[in-house]
Amino acid sequence: MTASHVTPAAAPADSTSSGAAHQLSVLLYSDDIATRDAVRIAVGRRPARDVEVTTWLECATAAAVIEAVETGSFDLLVLDGEAAPVGGLGLCRQLKNEIFSCPPVLVLTGRPQDGWLAAWSQADLAVPHPLDPIAIAGAVAELGRTVGAPTTSA
Repeated sequence: MTASHVTPAAAPADSTSSGAAHQLSVLLYSDDIATRDAVRIAVGRRPARDVEVTTWLECATAAAVIEAVETGSFDLLVLDGEAAPVGGLGLCRQLKNEIFSCPPVLVLTGRPQDGWLAAWSQADLAVPHPLDPIAIAGAVAELGRTVGAPTTSA
């Protein structure tokens, strides 16, 4: 199995939507494919009316994440704090300290009481396990609104 996998978001079902939408390219890190699938399904193509995920890059190893962040341009990183052998919390702190203009980071913590770990990791937001689809979509939408200017869809 490869260390990373790019998945383009599904094409819009209709072209009648109008207005501005923040378009996001999201990097998703977890060693567990079930967690990656749960996050992608929870977020969907549009986590909010004004936020659209255009591209997902799934990574299963920390090395793949570091390489992708150094070479690519992502609007948002979603890191699983329960990943092994390198957890998303430590990886978040490393990226925030080593990558100039690191994109916003959403970390998935092991439990609600791990908020202090998320703060230590310098994450922008945290969602605890068990994963709540509404909380994940809301967090992605909130961080997505802070990234760049919205683009108008035709």
